[in-house]
Amino acid sequence: MNKRITNILLVGVGGQGILLAAEILSETMLLAGFDVKKSEIHGMSQRGGSVVSHVRYGAEVFSPIVPEGEGDILFGFELMETYRSLSLLKPGGAVVTNDLRIAPPSVLMGQEPYPEGLTDRIRARFPDLLLLDGQKLASEAGNVRAANTVLLGAVSRRLDIDEHYWLQAIEKMVPKKALEVNKKAFLLGRASDWSKP
Repeated sequence: MNKRITNILLVGVGGQGILLAAEILSETMLLAGFDVKKSEIHGMSQRGGSVVSHVRYGAEVFSPIVPEGEGDILFGFELMETYRSLSLLKPGGAVVTNDLRIAPPSVLMGQEPYPEGLTDRIRARFPDLLLLDGQKLASEAGNVRAANTVLLGAVSRRLDIDEHYWLQAIEKMVPKKALEVNKKAFLLGRASDWSKP
């Protein structure tokens, strides 16, 4: 087995299903035979605060924290949180982000505007960008709350892991009543085209 460690960062705000996505991602890598380490930072996540999850996998992983500037993939659930986390990526890293804006309290209180042009700013620094309308695809799958699984499907395209491991992990981690919607959402995300600008 290759000794390389792959570093993935999941960022967004509380309530977006980031922790479940990190669990499914980690479980998939375990099923595929890798050593996996995961950690999370979610201070005020239940009130819409930032959430960051680190997932590292490889033949042998000693630390759960992705060192700054060494992320291979930034997996963003909200545009501003994605932009704020770009420093975690290594040069040439890939970004998968949801085309979603969630206004933080300072914007809601009128203290400052939500930043404009974030997609262009992300692409200027990291051209390997996939921007998805996760909510739209999740609605097509049957539940807008499955946007996290849509994004996970898109990320799966960049990782050389057989599809059956992903579906097996989803079956293990998602409650039965939401299973079919999440499997469909995952496959819609997996069908996303990275080649589109």
